[in-house]
Amino acid sequence: MARLFGTDGVRGVANTELTCELAYRLGQAAAVFLGKNIVVGKDTRLSGDMLESALAAGIMSAGGTELSVGIIPTPAVALLVRELHADGGAVISASHNPPEYNGIKLFDAEGYKLPDEVEDKIEEFIKKGGLEGAADRAEEGAEGEDAAAMLPGDEVGVALPVDEACEIYIEHAVQSVRAQGIDFSGMRIALDTGHGASSLTSAEAFRRLGAEVIAINEDFDGTDINVNCGSTHLEPLAQLMRESGADVGVAHDGDADRVMLMTPDGTEIDGDMVEAVCALDMKRRGCLPEDTVVSTVMCNLGFVHAMRDNGITVVQTKVGDRYVLEEMRAKGYAIGGEQSGHMILLEHNSTGDGLMTACQFLAAVKRADMPVADVVSIMKKFPQTLINVRVRDKHAVEGNEAIAAAVAKAEEALGDSGRVLLRPSGTEPVVRVMVEAEDADAAKTHAEAIAAVVEAEI
Repeated sequence: MARLFGTDGVRGVANTELTCELAYRLGQAAAVFLGKNIVVGKDTRLSGDMLESALAAGIMSAGGTELSVGIIPTPAVALLVRELHADGGAVISASHNPPEYNGIKLFDAEGYKLPDEVEDKIEEFIKKGGLEGAADRAEEGAEGEDAAAMLPGDEVGVALPVDEACEIYIEHAVQSVRAQGIDFSGMRIALDTGHGASSLTSAEAFRRLGAEVIAINEDFDGTDINVNCGSTHLEPLAQLMRESGADVGVAHDGDADRVMLMTPDGTEIDGDMVEAVCALDMKRRGCLPEDTVVSTVMCNLGFVHAMRDNGITVVQTKVGDRYVLEEMRAKGYAIGGEQSGHMILLEHNSTGDGLMTACQFLAAVKRADMPVADVVSIMKKFPQTLINVRVRDKHAVEGNEAIAAAVAKAEEALGDSGRVLLRPSGTEPVVRVMVEAEDADAAKTHAEAIAAVVEAEI
């Protein structure tokens, strides 16, 4: 059986894969393993109300209190767990996935995603039928089971609305900029909220900081989230940039834990470029611990070179924001991110935060007193070729001499001006062959040569 938790919570098609029963059990588990007071938020998907009802019922059946914060970005829940002194948080969202999907991710009392060992305990709890399963086993005399696992009706929990949830989150972002002695006055921002949760927060935050905001896709009906818009479909933002004459474009995914930006000419500013600008700005202000940033093995080589040229070390982890965060917490680093626009700024929040990332990037632009295109020019993006090779055994790539020889040949030819990365897919029988080089043709040639060997060998 596949593991219940993926890289970012429990996710699936709502009502068929992510069922109300599963949401109910996850609610029970939150109250049992995290504590009695659980902050619960959701994005704009049609299935959000249904799943929240089930999740909340599970929390309350275990004697817990649901602190309901309604439609709100994922990072706001992580913040509110701390602000409200709660025991944990739950977000009902499938992030950048299509509207028919949904998910449930959990945070601990500090607003961090749960470690694998806690997720494994929760999964075991759910497999055994939650509290009802424990009660049944206790009645049957199973050793170690608590006969009082199910509470009587006068001991169950309640649901409490938190009316100022979005306001707390918005002000947190606004004050993070004001504390630096700057604002966004004179700046025109084009914003695409992707019919998602940031529709209630980002434009208001930018306006309070003095910016003029032209926003699209701020409405939602539950079936349009992420559909041909937002951070994964930048065409609407590019059109808005052309029509509005904005200084910068901002696009979020459905739950706004990530952000992509854009220059006035429509050039995409991805997570690597955002991290480069923010890291250099932090170094100049003396708030970049160890002059080090964290990224993944998939970051662009241009990012590594830009940081090296400015005296900043790049630590690279496995793909996934949880691995970036683990490295940051272990070594005391302040900034880490992924090319996808998922960036963590630990001074301000415990998880990826699209609004906070945009605010800190724009603050750096404001401080530089230059157009956005000039600010991001500190990083030259290397051309990248990615080929997905379908194979019989994706793990056989390790230890294969012919593949190793092909990689070594490419690396020798590229030298310091390129790199090769081979990575088995986490979900498919596929090996990903990625080559970067200063020259696009060289990247393509080497990637195709290695891919041919991978296909022939495994």
